[in-house]
Amino acid sequence: MPWALLAAACLGMFAASSSGTTRAPFLIDMARDLSTSLPMVANLMAMTSIAWGVASLLAGAGSDRWGRRPFLIGGPLGLAACMVGAASSGSYAGVAAWATAAGGFAGSYTGVVMAEASARVVDRQRGRALGWVMAGQSLTLLVGVPLAAWIGAYVGWRGVNLCVGVVALAAALGLFVTTLAPVDGPRAAGTLRPSYRSAMSGPVIRLLAMGVAERICYGLTAVYFATFLQSSYSLSLAGVAVPLATFALGNILGTILGGQLADRLPNRLMTFALAMFGSAAIALVLFTWTAGLVVSVALGFGYVLVNALARPSLMAALANVPDEVRGTVLGLNVTSASFGWLGAASLGGWMMAEFGFFGFGPLAAGIGVLGGALALVGRR
Repeated sequence: MPWALLAAACLGMFAASSSGTTRAPFLIDMARDLSTSLPMVANLMAMTSIAWGVASLLAGAGSDRWGRRPFLIGGPLGLAACMVGAASSGSYAGVAAWATAAGGFAGSYTGVVMAEASARVVDRQRGRALGWVMAGQSLTLLVGVPLAAWIGAYVGWRGVNLCVGVVALAAALGLFVTTLAPVDGPRAAGTLRPSYRSAMSGPVIRLLAMGVAERICYGLTAVYFATFLQSSYSLSLAGVAVPLATFALGNILGTILGGQLADRLPNRLMTFALAMFGSAAIALVLFTWTAGLVVSVALGFGYVLVNALARPSLMAALANVPDEVRGTVLGLNVTSASFGWLGAASLGGWMMAEFGFFGFGPLAAGIGVLGGALALVGRR
């Protein structure tokens, strides 16, 4: 296992995720500082997500044509520059432009770094390798956001942006050092360049659809779990800190355990299906049985842990494609995941307005069962 590369990749994912997520504690401060409304500041996340998805789509194919190192190093460097730009901007329009560009640079390397990690290990190590890479996103919720809130109390949201920029620079340096040795030889003369048509086979399309279902199931809780606890138990913003940390810890443990299962069990799609069916069952209880705060937090921990077991198997299955199109496929995965996040936010908002949180359980369960069924249909 290339542990140094995996550590650098994990740090890169942490920096990319932190570039948007760490704004959460400062929405009110940013709105006041930039003389704009709170919803306008909240919309920065949507701008970031759209740019992220588009950039990942382009960078994945580009990495298969021109190599992965330009994206692995240039992406974090560009992200660092955008964070400095956002910190020094004095208007909402300026911050919005820099946030959008930051999403583009983050998307330009997050799919590529997973392709690089996949290329440097054998097939039966990919679940664990990708599990460690993806843990960087979970660490943002467990460590990044609380640390940003603490640092921001002294240096404000602009100072936090600068700190994220420093982390991105460290990730760029780590990826530069750990990818000096090429993973394979140059493309043979006369070899056809990869294309979306060659990458988008039936099994790959099915895997991408499974990924959208998994992201919606995860996003429904990641986006609305704090609001669910506040509405059900009248918690303050400070009161949800420990439950959210517990939720993030469940995601980290599930991702790491899921990597082990993906490499040790013979059928990854069956592992994905069982995890999705398990999370569907827990979702029905999570949002309908409010027996107490401890019970709800424990159910949230269980839900996100079981849900996270599925993703390393899915990622390892997606990475099991020819190296010539691996960057394209994993870039498409990041793009489809963006659709999953947008679906979770929109479906959750509609469900909360129409039926309240009582409807979240059937919604998450239905999508979970659909994702698991897609895995069984395409089982190989």
